[in-house]
Amino acid sequence: VYESRVGETFILGASTWRIEEITFDRVVVTPAPGQPAKMPFWSGDRPGRPVELGRAIGAFVRELRALPAQAARERLESRHHLDSSAAGNLLAYLDEQAAATGAVPDDRTIVVERFPDEIGDWRICVHSPFGARVNAPWAIALRDRLGELTGDVVEVMWSDDGIIVRLPEAFDDLDVDALIPDPDDIVDRVVAVLPTTALFASRFRECSARALLLPRRRIDRRSPLWQQRQRAADLLAVAARYPTFPMLLEATRECANDVFDLPGLVELLTAVRARRVRVVRVDTPGASPMAQSLLFNWIAVYMYEGDAPLAERRAAALALDRDLLGDLLGDEELRSLIDPDVVASIENELQRRADGYRARNLDEVADLPRLLGPLNAAELAARCDPSLLGDSGGLDSILGGLLDVRRLIEVTMGGEQRFADAGDAARLRDALGIALPQGLPATFTDPVDHPLEDLVERYGRTHGPFTLEEVAQRLGASIDAVRRALDSLESVDRLVHGEFRPGGTSWEWCDPDVLRRIRRRTLAAMRREVEPTDAEALGRFLPQWQHVGSLRTGPDAVAEAIGQLQGAPLVASALEPDILGSRVADYRPADLDELCGAGEVIWVGAGGIGAVDGRVRLCFRDVAHLLVPDPPADGLDDPHHRAIRNHLAERGASFWAELVAAVAAADLPDDDPTVLAALWDLVWAGEVTNDSFAPLRARLAGASTRDRVRTSGRRGGFRTVRAARQGPPAASGRWSLVALEVPEGPSPTERSHALAGQLLDRYGVVTREMALAEGVESGFAGVYPVLKLMEEQGRIRRGYFVEGLGAAQFAHAGAIDRLRSCREAEPEAPLVLAATDPAQPYGAALRWPAGVARPARAAGARVVLVDGRAAAYLERGGHGVNLFDGADPVVVAEAIDGLAQRVPRMEIRAVNGEPVGSTAVGEALKERGWKVSYRGLRPPH
Repeated sequence: VYESRVGETFILGASTWRIEEITFDRVVVTPAPGQPAKMPFWSGDRPGRPVELGRAIGAFVRELRALPAQAARERLESRHHLDSSAAGNLLAYLDEQAAATGAVPDDRTIVVERFPDEIGDWRICVHSPFGARVNAPWAIALRDRLGELTGDVVEVMWSDDGIIVRLPEAFDDLDVDALIPDPDDIVDRVVAVLPTTALFASRFRECSARALLLPRRRIDRRSPLWQQRQRAADLLAVAARYPTFPMLLEATRECANDVFDLPGLVELLTAVRARRVRVVRVDTPGASPMAQSLLFNWIAVYMYEGDAPLAERRAAALALDRDLLGDLLGDEELRSLIDPDVVASIENELQRRADGYRARNLDEVADLPRLLGPLNAAELAARCDPSLLGDSGGLDSILGGLLDVRRLIEVTMGGEQRFADAGDAARLRDALGIALPQGLPATFTDPVDHPLEDLVERYGRTHGPFTLEEVAQRLGASIDAVRRALDSLESVDRLVHGEFRPGGTSWEWCDPDVLRRIRRRTLAAMRREVEPTDAEALGRFLPQWQHVGSLRTGPDAVAEAIGQLQGAPLVASALEPDILGSRVADYRPADLDELCGAGEVIWVGAGGIGAVDGRVRLCFRDVAHLLVPDPPADGLDDPHHRAIRNHLAERGASFWAELVAAVAAADLPDDDPTVLAALWDLVWAGEVTNDSFAPLRARLAGASTRDRVRTSGRRGGFRTVRAARQGPPAASGRWSLVALEVPEGPSPTERSHALAGQLLDRYGVVTREMALAEGVESGFAGVYPVLKLMEEQGRIRRGYFVEGLGAAQFAHAGAIDRLRSCREAEPEAPLVLAATDPAQPYGAALRWPAGVARPARAAGARVVLVDGRAAAYLERGGHGVNLFDGADPVVVAEAIDGLAQRVPRMEIRAVNGEPVGSTAVGEALKERGWKVSYRGLRPPH
C-alpha cells in the first residue's frame, strides 16, 4: 500500500481496482473492470507461494486427475467443501487444460506450451505450480540465457503458476533444453544477473532507507515514491563501483534468501535432470486455459490522450482531482460526466428511501428527523419498512408514542406540519422563527451557534447537488439568509459550488463527501462501460456500421456502399442481390453501370469459384492502385492468354471482335468458347477488366453462345449478322488491362497505409481474424505496423474491445462508442446476409455457434442473424436449412419468408437434415402460405 500511487490499477482476487486517494491512514479504491492492471515495479516483492505449498497443490491436481470423474467430484464436495457447481467448474477446467495441451502440470509434470500471439510472435508458457519463489529465479536465469541465444532483450514474467516468455517470430527453433537450466550453475547465474533486475533495485532502496542513507526532508510527511526511486538510483550508481558496499550485499542476501527459494529451484531442476519430474512440450494454436490465466497478468500499459472514446474520456476526467478538473475545464462543469441514475440512486440512499436503508424499528424512526431534518407524515411513511408499519399499528401509533416521550416534536415549517427531532428545537427556533411546543427540557432550547448553517449543512449531507431556491423552499427561509449560510459553509470547505446535476441550468451546491461518492460511483459505472463487449454485440454492430438495411437509394447510395467495400474480394454472385442489395434500398443494376461507365468505379477479378463464379474487387479508380494487389508474376501463360494480353498491351481497350481477331492472328483456335474461357481466366486472375458490369452478370447467368452465328476458318473473315459482331453476352463491352487502368504500383508502405485505413473504414474495429478472413495479401502482420503507428499518433485506439478476439484490436473512437452501444440487444427484424458478406462476422472474426452442421463462408450460402447472433445457415441453393443451438424456428421462418420475396425459385427441402414438412420451421412457413411441393416447400408467390 505504501508503494502504491493514485491512479494505479491492481488486481485483488479476481477483480481489478483503481487507487483513488491515499491518506495517512487509508487507501480509497474503486472497481475498475475492463482496465488493464499495471504491474508495479515492486510486484515481484510480494510473498510468493512456498515450494512446499506448490508441491501440495501439484500432488492434489495429480491425485484428482487419477480419480474417476464421479469420485473426484465427491472428494471435492466432501473433503474440500466445494458446492456442486464449484466442483464441476474445477474439474471442467482441468479437463479443458488436458484437452488443450495433453497434460496438466502437477508435482511430477512441468508443461512447456508454445503458441503464436496475435501478431505472430511466440509466447512460451512454462506451467510450474511450485510457486513464485522458485519460478522467479528460474525466470531471471531464462531471460539471461535466452538473451544470449537471441542476441536481444527477452521479455519474461513469472507468477506462482508459471513463467511467460515472449520471443520473436523468427526464433522458432528453440530447444526445450534451453528452458531447463543446469542445476549446477543456476545459483551463480541468478546471482550474477540479479543486480540488473527491478527487484534488486527495489530491495536496495529499502535497505538503504532502513540504513538511513535516504533520509526524509520532513519526517512527518510521506516522501513521493518517484523521488525516493531517483535518489536510490543515484546511490546505486555510486555504490556499484564498490562491490563490497554493505547495502549491495544486504540487497543480494534478501533477494536470494528471503524472496527466492534457490535451494528449492536447485532441487526441482535436479529432479528434472533425474527424470523424476517430466517436462512435456506442446505447440498449441492458441493459449490453453492455464496459459490464459498467466497472460492475464502480462504487463499492459495503455496511454491515450484526447482521442479516447466516450466511456474512457468520461472515466479519465472523473479520475482527476476535482480542483485540477476545474482548471482544465475552465469551470466546474460536471454535468456531462456525472450519471443521473447514480445521482438518483445515491439520493435515495441518503434519504433512506432505498431498500435496506428504511427504518425497521421505533428507534430508527426517531432517528429519521434527526438525520434528515423535519419530515411530514407521508415522508416518514415512505422511509419506514412496510413490515414495521403493519406490526406497530400504523404510523400514527408510532408517531404518537414518540411525541409522548418528547423524542419528536410537531412543528409548522414551510406551510405544513412536520415532525422534528427534539434536539433541533433551538436551531429551528433561532434560524427559522418556528414556535416550539411547551414543556421541552432546557437542554433542547438553549441557543446554539450558527443554527441556519447547521440546517443547511445537514440538507447538503442528505441530498445530491441542490440549488439555492430548493434549500430555501425546503427550510422556509429567505433567499438572502440561505445564500449567506451557503457562502459561509463554502468558505470552510463544508460545501462546494459548481455545475453538477445532469440537466441542470444553474449553479448548485453539494456536500464534498456526497460529490465524491457520486463521482466514484459514476466512475465505476463508466469503467463497466469500458469492459469488452460480447460476440453478439459485434454481430449487431457490423451490419449497422456498414449500413445494412439502409433506406438510401440511387447512385450516391451505391457509391457510399462501394466506398466501404472497396478492395475486399467479394463473391460476384452475391455482390448485387445480397451485398449491395442489402445496403441500398431498391437497388438497381443501372446505378452500378452508371458509375462504371463514368469511369469512377472499376472492378477487378480476385479468383474464380467453380465454373462461372468468382470474386471481384470494386474500387474507385483513384485508389485502385493502392487497394488492388498486383497479379502474380508467374501468372497465366497459355498461348491464348498471351495473345489477348499482348493485344491489350499494344492496342489498349478493345471489343470482343478485336480480341478474337488477335487470337486468330496468332494462328490459334478462335472459336467463341475457347477465346471466352481464356478471357475470363485473365479476368479472374486480376489482369483484365471491363468498363461495364454487364458481362459479369451474363457470365453468372450462364449465357451460352448458341444464339450467335459464326462461320469462320482459323483466320478467315466473318460472315455474320449483327449479333455475331457483338459476341457472347459474357464478352460484351470494352476490355482492358488492369495495369493500364491504374497508375504505377505504389510502394509497399503506401499500400499498407491505404489497406489499414480501408479496413478501419469497413469494419470500424479491426482484428487479426478480420484481416485473415479477408485474405489480406501480407496478412495481419502487413498492416499491423501501420495500425500501431496510427495508434501512437493518436488517430485510432488500441484495446480489448470485443471479448474472445485477439488482444491486437484497433478501432476509431467513434466505432468503439457505437460498438458499446450495441451491448443491449434491441428487438429488430432478423437479417439474412450472404455468408461471405463483410458485415457477417461468423466464420471470420467470430466462431460459428454450436449446431448440427459445419457451416462455412461459402459462395451462395446465407446466414440468418437475430439480434447479432447467427440463428440459421442456409446452404447454397437454399434447399437446406441448419439451425444453430437456441434458434427460434418461428423467427427463422420469418427471415426465410422475407428472403423468398427477392430470391426467385426458392424451395426449402430439409431442416437440420430432416424433411422440412415435419419441422417447426416448416409449420411456421406453412402458416405464412408456403405451398407443399413434391420435394419440400415453396413460397406462395
